[in-house]
Amino acid sequence: MTGTRIAALGHYQPAKVLTNHDLAAMVDTSDTWISSRVGIRTRHMAGPDEPVDELAAHAGAKALASAGLTPADIDLVLVATSTAIDRSPNTAARVAARLSMGSPAVMDLNVVCAGFTHALATADHAVRAGSASRVLVIGADKMTAITDWTDRSTCVLVGDGAGAAVVMADGAAEEPGIGPVLWGSVPEMGHAVRIEGSPPVFAQEGQSVYRWATTQLPPIARRVCERAGVTPEELAAVVLHQANLRIIEPVAQKIGAINAVIARDVVDSGNTSAASIPMALSKLVDRGEIPSGGPVLLFGFGGNLSYAGQVIRCP
Repeated sequence: MTGTRIAALGHYQPAKVLTNHDLAAMVDTSDTWISSRVGIRTRHMAGPDEPVDELAAHAGAKALASAGLTPADIDLVLVATSTAIDRSPNTAARVAARLSMGSPAVMDLNVVCAGFTHALATADHAVRAGSASRVLVIGADKMTAITDWTDRSTCVLVGDGAGAAVVMADGAAEEPGIGPVLWGSVPEMGHAVRIEGSPPVFAQEGQSVYRWATTQLPPIARRVCERAGVTPEELAAVVLHQANLRIIEPVAQKIGAINAVIARDVVDSGNTSAASIPMALSKLVDRGEIPSGGPVLLFGFGGNLSYAGQVIRCP
């Protein structure tokens, strides 16, 4: 078995931007109400002719280019999504076709907002076990397609986008590029975040999720750091699922990451579900806000109530 690392990142968002003022013309809300309760100012919205696999392929292509790889170099594609319309071909297969890949294994993972960190752990395990050498891991969701635009409690939250990472072996590294995953769920609270029905619609019990996240997640996140042999004070950055600024800020504070850059992409992008962590991380790296090799806590949580986290080294 060998270590692994994230070699490169990429992200993509649709061109259309939906502001709080736009939403105020659609439902009974206001910029002040949205900003004070969830911290979101804008979000990006894909059109009817922009399916999830297209968003994913754009992000994947950017990650490959940044890594200096061609699509033919990838032997496993993992796409975390909960908003793909079709069951087959799955989103990963459609991404592989869009990027003209060779013959990679293709799998979708539906763990909703914790999807990317689950997929990243799966890629890490596959490379360590020798069943893959270079993996394209993508989180992509089109949340606006499953939103009730008359429900002001949910429609103000969502956005669309995709983020991607290239994972490969790193046997020579002194520090693991991708640390051990800590994952789990709270089955009795699985109803708190839902995408149900036909057609499917996103709904959640916001107060229950808020209480659970702000009280239960910090000690779990500290255990993720322990598994990686890193103290919270040593973290260069913390990238939590971008659900709500009122969750992100207190959770980061309770973790004790006093020297870390805290990802706040939710302000500009809204809740993009599985896309939120890789997209926020990619932007921080693009802006040079995290030093190469710096330890970064990734922690996803949400539907099912599932959670998964690991400490990675910044590419």
